[in-house]
Amino acid sequence: MKHIFNEVHYELTRKIAEGGMGMVFEAVQKGIGGFRKVVAIKLIKEDYSAIEEFRNNFIGEAKLVADLIHTNIVQTYHLGKIGEQYFMTMEFVSGWNLEEFLDRHVETEQYIPPDLAVFIVSRIVRGLAYAHRKRDDHDRLLGIVHRDVNPKNIMIAKEGDVKLTDFGIAKALDLMYNKEGEVIAGKDEYLSPEQARCEVTDHRADLFCCGIVMAEVLLGYNFFETMNPEETIRNILEMEIPNFPDFRPDVEPKLNEILHLALKRPRDERYQSAEEMLTELESFIYGKGYGPTNEKLAAYTADLFGQDGQNAAVRWHRGETPFPET
Repeated sequence: MKHIFNEVHYELTRKIAEGGMGMVFEAVQKGIGGFRKVVAIKLIKEDYSAIEEFRNNFIGEAKLVADLIHTNIVQTYHLGKIGEQYFMTMEFVSGWNLEEFLDRHVETEQYIPPDLAVFIVSRIVRGLAYAHRKRDDHDRLLGIVHRDVNPKNIMIAKEGDVKLTDFGIAKALDLMYNKEGEVIAGKDEYLSPEQARCEVTDHRADLFCCGIVMAEVLLGYNFFETMNPEETIRNILEMEIPNFPDFRPDVEPKLNEILHLALKRPRDERYQSAEEMLTELESFIYGKGYGPTNEKLAAYTADLFGQDGQNAAVRWHRGETPFPET
């Protein structure tokens, strides 16, 4: 037997998100014998399915991520078509995106503990290190650049796994439609200087974006962002990078150095690889021989979103974070 053909049945249970070009649903994949698996379905809107550029980019994203098998990247399982609409089936992450995690801290008037902030970003850098060195079947470097690392695209599972998602505007060899150098790709407040100047990027652009996210996780806000998109982009290109302990005294000098190196505008002066940045981040959080883990992050998030969540950071610092009952 060489081929197995079988229809896959998905029941859409709720809409998770909707954007201009598509929607994401939570769904249940059903099989024989009562088999059920919760998945996410990303569906491109019918109007955009008819446009070759968007259709090819959607297909390219699915083909790219299907081959990125890593615990810190949301997995893609299947690409399909209903009528004229394309969809992809992805890993469903039960939890929160980093924006929701940040908002909860702002609501409860507390800072994310520095070691947890660094741990979360280090997991994303770990996933990027894998993606950046990925090669195709002919041993050609794919040259993957995510180009859209921001809190909405970082998921924190209830189990404590941190995962990067949405490679929709990524660039990769022969797989993604790319107008780089002609248009700006990415969200204004999370652009690297190369993106902001509409230049051709490489993997180091993602590391600058990780620096922006790490600063935001520590401060509770994006220090580049303003209400005016042009001013935001000007800040990315020209604003003096702050001395972070001036804004948050428990940011240690070494962490301040890491942030400043990640946020170097000339990319030749920045971290030169995700592996290099990851080594620095992990050395910072595990230098004393212990530090955050997935299980500890899971316990912290359960506490944060629990009834007494406004004191979650205090309990973390005291070593009193309760582990949820299983």
